[in-house]
Amino acid sequence: MKPSNRRDFLKTSIGVAVAATIMPHRKAGAANEKVIIGAMGLGGRGRFLVESFSRRDDVEIAYLCDADTRRLAPAAKAIEAVQSAKPKLVQDFRRILDDKSVDVLINATPDHWHALGTIMACQAEKDVYVEKPMAHNVWEGAKMVEAARKYKRVVQVGMQTRSAPYMAEAVKYIQSGKLGDVHLIRVFNMMKHPMMTQGAEQPVPEGFDYDMWCGPARKLPYNPSRHWLNFWEYSCGPIAGDAVHQLDLARFLTGDKPYPDTVCGTGGITALLDGRDTPDTQLATYEYGKFTLQFEATLWTPYMKKIAQHIRDGDLFPDWPFCATRIEVFGTEGFMYVGRHGGGWQAYDADGKLVHSEFGRQGDKPHQDNFIECVRTRRKPNADVEQGHYSVLLCHLANISYRTGNQKLKFDSKTESFVNAPDANKYLRRTYSLRDSWAMPEEV
Repeated sequence: MKPSNRRDFLKTSIGVAVAATIMPHRKAGAANEKVIIGAMGLGGRGRFLVESFSRRDDVEIAYLCDADTRRLAPAAKAIEAVQSAKPKLVQDFRRILDDKSVDVLINATPDHWHALGTIMACQAEKDVYVEKPMAHNVWEGAKMVEAARKYKRVVQVGMQTRSAPYMAEAVKYIQSGKLGDVHLIRVFNMMKHPMMTQGAEQPVPEGFDYDMWCGPARKLPYNPSRHWLNFWEYSCGPIAGDAVHQLDLARFLTGDKPYPDTVCGTGGITALLDGRDTPDTQLATYEYGKFTLQFEATLWTPYMKKIAQHIRDGDLFPDWPFCATRIEVFGTEGFMYVGRHGGGWQAYDADGKLVHSEFGRQGDKPHQDNFIECVRTRRKPNADVEQGHYSVLLCHLANISYRTGNQKLKFDSKTESFVNAPDANKYLRRTYSLRDSWAMPEEV
Protein backbone atom coordinates (compact mmCIF):
# COMPACT_ATOMS: atom_id res chain seq x y z
CA MET A 1 0.00 0.00 0.00
CA LYS A 2 1.41 3.40 -1.00
CA PRO A 3 1.82 6.12 1.62
CA SER A 4 -0.98 8.69 1.45
CA ASN A 5 1.23 11.74 1.79
CA ARG A 6 4.79 12.90 2.38
CA ARG A 7 4.45 12.74 6.16
CA ASP A 8 3.38 9.10 6.00
CA PHE A 9 6.20 8.45 3.59
CA LEU A 10 8.73 9.82 6.07
CA LYS A 11 7.51 7.39 8.71
CA THR A 12 9.58 4.63 7.14
CA SER A 13 13.35 4.65 7.38
CA ILE A 14 13.60 3.82 3.66
CA GLY A 15 11.28 6.70 2.88
CA VAL A 16 13.42 9.06 4.90
CA ALA A 17 16.46 8.30 2.81
CA VAL A 18 14.67 8.43 -0.54
CA ALA A 19 12.67 11.58 0.16
CA ALA A 20 15.85 13.46 0.97
CA THR A 21 17.34 12.78 -2.44
CA ILE A 22 14.50 14.57 -4.23
CA MET A 23 14.44 17.74 -2.11
CA PRO A 24 15.83 20.85 -3.80
CA HIS A 25 18.76 22.51 -2.08
CA ARG A 26 17.68 25.44 0.09
CA LYS A 27 20.23 28.15 0.81
CA ALA A 28 20.48 29.87 4.16
CA GLY A 29 18.78 33.23 4.48
CA ALA A 30 20.56 36.34 3.30
CA ALA A 31 22.28 38.52 5.87
CA ASN A 32 19.25 40.82 6.15
CA GLU A 33 16.75 37.97 6.53
CA LYS A 34 15.82 36.26 9.76
CA VAL A 35 16.84 32.66 10.34
CA ILE A 36 13.62 30.69 10.80
CA ILE A 37 13.74 28.11 13.59
CA GLY A 38 11.59 25.24 14.74
CA ALA A 39 12.22 23.65 18.13
CA MET A 40 11.77 19.98 19.03
CA GLY A 41 11.66 19.25 22.78
CA LEU A 42 10.51 21.81 25.35
CA GLY A 43 11.92 20.49 28.60
CA GLY A 44 14.24 22.62 30.71
CA ARG A 45 17.06 22.94 28.20
CA GLY A 46 14.71 23.23 25.26
CA ARG A 47 12.85 26.10 26.90
CA PHE A 48 16.13 27.85 27.65
CA LEU A 49 17.27 27.55 24.05
CA VAL A 50 14.08 28.75 22.39
CA GLU A 51 13.80 31.69 24.76
CA SER A 52 17.47 32.58 24.19
CA PHE A 53 17.22 32.38 20.41
CA SER A 54 13.91 34.27 20.38
CA ARG A 55 15.61 37.30 21.93
CA ARG A 56 17.82 37.65 18.87
CA ASP A 57 16.84 40.22 16.22
CA ASP A 58 18.07 37.92 13.43
CA VAL A 59 15.92 34.90 14.40
CA GLU A 60 12.25 33.96 14.37
CA ILE A 61 10.90 30.99 16.30
CA ALA A 62 8.30 29.64 13.88
CA TYR A 63 7.44 26.29 15.53
CA LEU A 64 7.35 24.83 19.00
CA CYS A 65 7.03 21.06 19.22
CA ASP A 66 6.77 18.54 22.02
CA ALA A 67 5.25 15.08 22.28
CA ASP A 68 3.64 16.33 25.50
CA THR A 69 1.24 19.08 24.46
CA ARG A 70 1.02 20.33 28.05
CA ARG A 71 4.40 21.97 27.47
CA LEU A 72 3.34 23.94 24.40
CA ALA A 73 1.28 26.80 25.86
CA PRO A 74 3.80 27.87 28.55
CA ALA A 75 6.63 27.88 26.00
CA ALA A 76 4.52 29.82 23.49
CA LYS A 77 3.64 32.43 26.10
CA ALA A 78 7.33 33.04 26.79
CA ILE A 79 8.15 33.37 23.08
CA GLU A 80 5.19 35.64 22.31
CA ALA A 81 6.36 38.01 25.04
CA VAL A 82 9.56 38.55 23.06
CA GLN A 83 8.78 38.28 19.34
CA SER A 84 5.80 39.62 17.41
CA ALA A 85 5.14 36.49 15.32
CA LYS A 86 3.28 33.70 17.10
CA PRO A 87 4.90 30.28 16.73
CA LYS A 88 2.90 27.35 15.43
CA LEU A 89 2.36 24.67 18.09
CA VAL A 90 2.73 21.06 16.91
CA GLN A 91 3.08 17.63 18.47
CA ASP A 92 4.85 15.95 15.55
CA PHE A 93 8.24 17.39 14.56
CA ARG A 94 7.76 16.23 10.98
CA ARG A 95 5.41 19.22 10.56
CA ILE A 96 8.54 21.38 11.00
CA LEU A 97 10.51 19.34 8.47
CA ASP A 98 7.70 19.67 5.91
CA ASP A 99 7.88 23.47 6.01
CA LYS A 100 10.44 24.66 3.46
CA SER A 101 10.59 28.12 5.04
CA VAL A 102 12.25 26.69 8.17
CA ASP A 103 16.06 26.94 8.19
CA VAL A 104 16.92 25.32 11.52
CA LEU A 105 15.72 22.60 13.86
CA ILE A 106 16.64 22.87 17.53
CA ASN A 107 16.74 19.30 18.87
CA ALA A 108 16.54 19.40 22.67
CA THR A 109 14.93 16.01 23.14
CA PRO A 110 16.15 13.21 25.44
CA ASP A 111 19.26 11.37 24.25
CA HIS A 112 17.45 8.60 22.38
CA TRP A 113 15.92 11.08 19.91
CA HIS A 114 19.05 13.09 19.12
CA ALA A 115 20.28 11.00 16.20
CA LEU A 116 17.09 10.24 14.29
CA GLY A 117 15.69 13.75 14.74
CA THR A 118 18.96 15.30 13.55
CA ILE A 119 19.34 12.96 10.57
CA MET A 120 15.78 13.54 9.40
CA ALA A 121 16.34 17.30 9.69
CA CYS A 122 19.53 17.07 7.61
CA GLN A 123 17.63 15.10 4.98
CA ALA A 124 14.97 17.81 4.96
CA GLU A 125 17.74 20.39 4.39
CA LYS A 126 17.52 21.94 7.84
CA ASP A 127 20.57 22.95 9.84
CA VAL A 128 20.52 21.64 13.41
CA TYR A 129 21.38 22.78 16.91
CA VAL A 130 21.35 19.50 18.86
CA GLU A 131 21.81 19.19 22.59
CA LYS A 132 24.49 17.12 24.25
CA PRO A 133 25.27 14.27 24.70
CA MET A 134 25.05 14.21 20.93
CA ALA A 135 24.16 10.54 20.41
CA HIS A 136 22.71 7.64 22.37
CA ASN A 137 25.40 5.24 21.09
CA VAL A 138 28.54 5.10 18.95
CA TRP A 139 26.91 3.99 15.70
CA GLU A 140 24.21 6.66 15.83
CA GLY A 141 26.85 9.36 16.33
CA ALA A 142 28.71 8.19 13.24
CA LYS A 143 25.45 8.29 11.27
CA MET A 144 24.83 11.86 12.38
CA VAL A 145 28.23 12.88 11.07
CA GLU A 146 27.55 11.03 7.82
CA ALA A 147 24.19 12.76 7.33
CA ALA A 148 25.55 16.23 8.08
CA ARG A 149 28.33 15.80 5.52
CA LYS A 150 26.15 14.14 2.86
CA TYR A 151 23.50 16.88 2.95
CA LYS A 152 25.99 19.69 3.62
CA ARG A 153 24.28 20.79 6.80
CA VAL A 154 25.54 22.87 9.71
CA VAL A 155 25.15 20.83 12.91
CA GLN A 156 26.16 22.53 16.15
CA VAL A 157 26.23 20.47 19.37
CA GLY A 158 25.29 22.17 22.65
CA MET A 159 28.79 22.00 24.12
CA GLN A 160 28.76 25.76 24.50
CA THR A 161 31.94 26.34 26.48
CA ARG A 162 33.89 25.68 23.27
CA SER A 163 32.71 29.13 22.19
CA ALA A 164 33.63 30.91 25.44
CA PRO A 165 36.59 33.29 24.90
CA TYR A 166 38.31 32.26 28.12
CA MET A 167 38.65 28.70 26.82
CA ALA A 168 40.40 29.92 23.69
CA GLU A 169 42.89 31.70 25.97
CA ALA A 170 43.45 28.48 27.94
CA VAL A 171 44.22 26.63 24.72
CA LYS A 172 46.70 29.35 23.71
CA TYR A 173 48.38 29.14 27.11
CA ILE A 174 48.86 25.38 26.82
CA GLN A 175 50.07 25.68 23.23
CA SER A 176 52.61 28.31 24.32
CA GLY A 177 54.45 25.58 26.23
CA LYS A 178 54.20 27.30 29.61
CA LEU A 179 52.88 24.08 31.18
CA GLY A 180 55.51 22.00 29.40
CA ASP A 181 54.33 18.75 27.84
CA VAL A 182 50.86 17.75 28.99
CA HIS A 183 50.71 14.04 29.77
CA LEU A 184 47.66 13.88 32.06
CA ILE A 185 44.25 15.54 32.39
CA ARG A 186 41.79 14.69 35.14
CA VAL A 187 38.10 15.41 34.55
CA PHE A 188 35.66 15.54 37.47
CA ASN A 189 31.89 15.39 37.54
CA MET A 190 30.93 14.96 41.19
CA MET A 191 27.69 16.13 42.74
CA LYS A 192 24.50 15.09 44.54
CA HIS A 193 21.45 13.75 42.67
CA PRO A 194 18.12 12.91 44.29
CA MET A 195 16.78 9.40 44.66
CA MET A 196 13.95 8.49 42.31
CA THR A 197 10.62 7.97 43.98
CA GLN A 198 9.09 4.53 43.60
CA GLY A 199 5.78 4.57 41.76
CA ALA A 200 3.44 2.34 39.81
CA GLU A 201 2.65 2.24 36.12
CA GLN A 202 -0.07 4.69 35.11
CA PRO A 203 -2.27 5.48 32.11
CA VAL A 204 -0.64 7.87 29.64
CA PRO A 205 -1.92 11.42 30.32
CA GLU A 206 -4.21 13.05 27.79
CA GLY A 207 -2.22 15.15 25.35
CA PHE A 208 0.97 13.11 25.68
CA ASP A 209 1.94 11.04 22.61
CA TYR A 210 3.98 8.47 24.51
CA ASP A 211 4.54 6.38 21.40
CA MET A 212 6.15 9.37 19.70
CA TRP A 213 8.17 10.18 22.83
CA CYS A 214 9.63 6.65 22.94
CA GLY A 215 10.41 6.81 19.22
CA PRO A 216 13.46 4.65 18.44
CA ALA A 217 13.64 3.29 22.00
CA ARG A 218 11.53 0.48 23.39
CA LYS A 219 8.07 1.47 24.53
CA LEU A 220 8.26 0.58 28.19
CA PRO A 221 5.08 0.80 30.30
CA TYR A 222 4.40 4.42 31.19
CA ASN A 223 5.66 5.21 34.68
CA PRO A 224 6.21 8.89 35.52
CA SER A 225 8.42 7.99 38.49
CA ARG A 226 10.92 6.40 36.08
CA HIS A 227 13.17 9.32 35.20
CA TRP A 228 14.44 8.71 31.65
CA LEU A 229 17.93 10.00 32.42
CA ASN A 230 18.63 7.06 34.74
CA PHE A 231 17.99 4.28 32.19
CA TRP A 232 20.09 2.97 29.33
CA GLU A 233 17.04 2.66 27.09
CA TYR A 234 16.72 6.42 26.76
CA SER A 235 19.99 7.85 27.98
CA CYS A 236 23.77 7.70 28.18
CA GLY A 237 23.26 8.08 31.94
CA PRO A 238 23.10 11.21 34.11
CA ILE A 239 26.87 11.16 34.57
CA ALA A 240 27.58 11.18 30.84
CA GLY A 241 24.81 13.69 30.22
CA ASP A 242 26.66 16.26 32.29
CA ALA A 243 30.31 15.20 32.16
CA VAL A 244 30.42 15.29 28.36
CA HIS A 245 31.00 19.05 28.75
CA GLN A 246 34.28 18.53 30.63
CA LEU A 247 35.35 15.57 28.49
CA ASP A 248 34.82 17.73 25.43
CA LEU A 249 36.88 20.53 26.96
CA ALA A 250 39.68 18.10 27.83
CA ARG A 251 39.84 17.20 24.15
CA PHE A 252 39.62 20.88 23.15
CA LEU A 253 42.51 21.83 25.45
CA THR A 254 44.79 19.17 23.97
CA GLY A 255 44.21 19.56 20.25
CA ASP A 256 40.97 17.59 19.83
CA LYS A 257 42.44 14.12 19.75
CA PRO A 258 39.71 11.99 18.12
CA TYR A 259 40.07 8.47 19.53
CA PRO A 260 41.76 6.93 22.58
CA ASP A 261 43.72 3.70 22.14
CA THR A 262 42.16 2.05 25.19
CA VAL A 263 39.53 2.58 27.86
CA CYS A 264 39.23 0.98 31.26
CA GLY A 265 36.32 1.82 33.53
CA THR A 266 35.02 0.94 36.93
CA GLY A 267 32.10 1.93 39.13
CA GLY A 268 28.60 0.83 39.96
CA ILE A 269 25.32 1.69 41.67
CA THR A 270 26.48 2.19 45.23
CA ALA A 271 24.32 4.87 46.90
CA LEU A 272 21.24 5.59 44.78
CA LEU A 273 19.53 2.21 45.09
CA ASP A 274 16.27 3.33 43.51
CA GLY A 275 15.83 1.04 40.51
CA ARG A 276 18.05 2.85 38.02
CA ASP A 277 20.33 0.83 35.74
CA THR A 278 22.96 3.51 35.03
CA PRO A 279 25.83 3.94 37.52
CA ASP A 280 25.99 6.52 40.29
CA THR A 281 29.76 6.07 40.58
CA GLN A 282 32.00 5.94 37.52
CA LEU A 283 35.73 6.19 36.89
CA ALA A 284 37.49 5.69 33.58
CA THR A 285 41.00 5.89 32.18
CA TYR A 286 41.66 6.61 28.51
CA GLU A 287 45.09 6.09 26.99
CA TYR A 288 46.31 8.13 24.01
CA GLY A 289 49.91 7.09 23.52
CA LYS A 290 51.91 9.35 25.86
CA PHE A 291 48.80 11.16 27.08
CA THR A 292 46.29 9.87 29.66
CA LEU A 293 42.81 11.18 30.39
CA GLN A 294 41.27 10.23 33.73
CA PHE A 295 37.61 10.69 34.57
CA GLU A 296 35.96 10.55 38.00
CA ALA A 297 32.23 10.95 38.66
CA THR A 298 29.73 10.48 41.47
CA LEU A 299 26.07 11.31 42.07
CA TRP A 300 26.10 11.13 45.88
CA THR A 301 28.66 13.76 47.03
CA PRO A 302 26.79 16.81 48.42
CA TYR A 303 29.97 18.72 49.32
CA MET A 304 31.00 18.90 45.65
CA LYS A 305 29.28 21.92 44.10
CA LYS A 306 28.65 23.04 40.57
CA ILE A 307 29.98 26.51 39.81
CA ALA A 308 27.52 29.07 41.13
CA GLN A 309 25.87 31.51 38.73
CA HIS A 310 27.47 34.57 40.31
CA ILE A 311 30.89 33.01 39.70
CA ARG A 312 30.04 32.00 36.12
CA ASP A 313 29.00 35.60 35.39
CA GLY A 314 31.54 37.44 37.52
CA ASP A 315 35.23 38.00 38.15
CA LEU A 316 35.56 35.12 40.59
CA PHE A 317 36.90 31.57 40.67
CA PRO A 318 35.40 28.42 42.16
CA ASP A 319 36.67 26.79 45.33
CA TRP A 320 38.67 24.39 43.17
CA PRO A 321 39.00 21.36 45.51
CA PHE A 322 35.21 21.30 45.96
CA CYS A 323 34.34 22.26 42.38
CA ALA A 324 32.13 19.46 41.04
CA THR A 325 32.94 20.07 37.38
CA ARG A 326 36.62 21.02 37.29
CA ILE A 327 39.37 19.95 34.93
CA GLU A 328 42.98 19.54 36.06
CA VAL A 329 45.76 19.80 33.46
CA PHE A 330 49.16 18.33 34.41
CA GLY A 331 52.21 19.42 32.44
CA THR A 332 55.91 18.77 32.94
CA GLU A 333 56.42 22.45 33.89
CA GLY A 334 53.12 23.54 35.36
CA PHE A 335 49.54 22.83 36.32
CA MET A 336 46.15 24.35 35.42
CA TYR A 337 42.65 24.34 36.90
CA VAL A 338 39.86 24.89 34.36
CA GLY A 339 36.16 25.46 35.04
CA ARG A 340 33.35 24.97 32.58
CA HIS A 341 30.43 27.32 31.86
CA GLY A 342 32.30 30.45 32.89
CA GLY A 343 34.45 29.15 35.73
CA GLY A 344 37.66 30.59 34.30
CA TRP A 345 41.12 29.05 34.71
CA GLN A 346 44.27 29.44 36.75
CA ALA A 347 47.81 28.25 36.00
CA TYR A 348 50.62 27.39 38.43
CA ASP A 349 54.36 26.99 37.82
CA ALA A 350 56.68 24.18 38.85
CA ASP A 351 56.92 25.64 42.38
CA GLY A 352 53.14 25.73 42.80
CA LYS A 353 53.03 29.52 42.43
CA LEU A 354 49.95 31.02 40.77
CA VAL A 355 51.28 32.64 37.59
CA HIS A 356 48.22 33.34 35.44
CA SER A 357 44.46 33.70 35.86
CA GLU A 358 41.63 34.25 33.40
CA PHE A 359 38.09 34.94 34.58
CA GLY A 360 35.38 33.26 32.56
CA ARG A 361 31.94 33.99 31.19
CA GLN A 362 29.35 31.48 30.05
CA GLY A 363 29.48 30.42 26.43
CA ASP A 364 25.78 30.22 25.53
CA LYS A 365 25.51 33.50 23.63
CA PRO A 366 28.78 33.22 21.67
CA HIS A 367 27.87 29.61 20.88
CA GLN A 368 24.53 30.70 19.46
CA ASP A 369 26.24 33.61 17.64
CA ASN A 370 28.64 31.13 16.08
CA PHE A 371 25.82 28.83 15.00
CA ILE A 372 23.76 31.55 13.32
CA GLU A 373 26.87 32.90 11.59
CA CYS A 374 27.66 29.41 10.27
CA VAL A 375 24.07 28.93 9.08
CA ARG A 376 24.69 31.98 6.89
CA THR A 377 28.30 31.31 5.84
CA ARG A 378 28.15 27.47 5.70
CA ARG A 379 31.35 27.15 7.71
CA LYS A 380 31.77 24.43 10.32
CA PRO A 381 30.64 25.60 13.78
CA ASN A 382 32.76 25.54 16.93
CA ALA A 383 31.11 22.36 18.23
CA ASP A 384 30.70 20.68 14.87
CA VAL A 385 28.92 17.32 14.73
CA GLU A 386 32.24 15.52 14.28
CA GLN A 387 33.66 16.96 17.50
CA GLY A 388 30.38 16.13 19.23
CA HIS A 389 30.78 12.53 18.08
CA TYR A 390 34.36 12.22 19.33
CA SER A 391 33.47 13.73 22.71
CA VAL A 392 30.37 11.66 23.47
CA LEU A 393 32.32 8.63 22.24
CA LEU A 394 34.34 8.88 25.47
CA CYS A 395 31.12 8.55 27.46
CA HIS A 396 30.06 5.54 25.41
CA LEU A 397 33.42 3.82 25.84
CA ALA A 398 33.36 4.28 29.61
CA ASN A 399 29.78 3.00 29.75
CA ILE A 400 30.62 -0.06 27.67
CA SER A 401 33.64 -0.89 29.80
CA TYR A 402 31.40 -0.66 32.87
CA ARG A 403 28.64 -2.77 31.31
CA THR A 404 31.07 -5.54 30.38
CA GLY A 405 32.49 -5.99 33.86
CA ASN A 406 34.93 -3.07 33.85
CA GLN A 407 37.16 -4.60 31.20
CA LYS A 408 40.13 -2.79 29.69
CA LEU A 409 39.18 -2.50 26.03
CA LYS A 410 41.25 -1.67 22.96
CA PHE A 411 39.52 0.57 20.44
CA ASP A 412 40.03 0.41 16.67
CA SER A 413 39.58 3.93 15.29
CA LYS A 414 39.23 2.73 11.69
CA THR A 415 36.18 0.58 12.40
CA GLU A 416 34.97 2.40 15.55
CA SER A 417 34.76 -0.92 17.32
CA PHE A 418 36.60 -2.88 20.00
CA VAL A 419 39.34 -5.34 19.19
CA ASN A 420 38.48 -8.98 19.95
CA ALA A 421 35.63 -8.01 22.29
CA PRO A 422 32.25 -9.17 20.92
CA ASP A 423 30.59 -8.68 24.31
CA ALA A 424 31.59 -5.00 24.16
CA ASN A 425 30.80 -4.49 20.48
CA LYS A 426 27.16 -5.42 21.01
CA TYR A 427 26.73 -2.12 22.89
CA LEU A 428 27.95 0.02 19.98
CA ARG A 429 24.44 0.39 18.59
CA ARG A 430 20.81 -0.16 19.44
CA THR A 431 18.75 -2.98 17.97
CA TYR A 432 15.44 -1.92 16.49
CA SER A 433 13.56 -5.19 16.13
CA LEU A 434 10.75 -4.08 18.47
CA ARG A 435 10.05 -0.65 16.97
CA ASP A 436 11.05 -0.69 13.31
CA SER A 437 8.68 2.20 12.55
CA TRP A 438 11.28 4.52 14.10
CA ALA A 439 14.39 2.57 13.13
CA MET A 440 17.57 4.44 12.31
CA PRO A 441 18.26 4.05 8.57
CA GLU A 442 21.34 2.06 7.59
CA GLU A 443 21.75 4.43 4.65
CA VAL A 444 21.27 8.06 5.52
